[in-house]
Amino acid sequence: MKTLDLSFKTSKNKVHHVKLHYANDNLSKEVVSQAMAELSASKLFNKGGEDLVAQPLAAKYVETIETPIIEAPKD
Repeated sequence: MKTLDLSFKTSKNKVHHVKLHYANDNLSKEVVSQAMAELSASKLFNKGGEDLVAQPLAAKYVETIETPIIEAPKD
């Protein structure tokens, strides 16, 4: 499964990640940049007076591969 991981700088100069688990995995750089800019401009993510998505930093897809070691028996 691929996850879209968006990194933002907070208003207190920390790094905050927004992870989208069901995002399209063929998005262009331009589309993601525009979406991150709109998300940042919306000012929707605040916690304790800190803007969590103040400035877009980076975006990447993270792919998780599961390798079973012991599988549950099938009934």
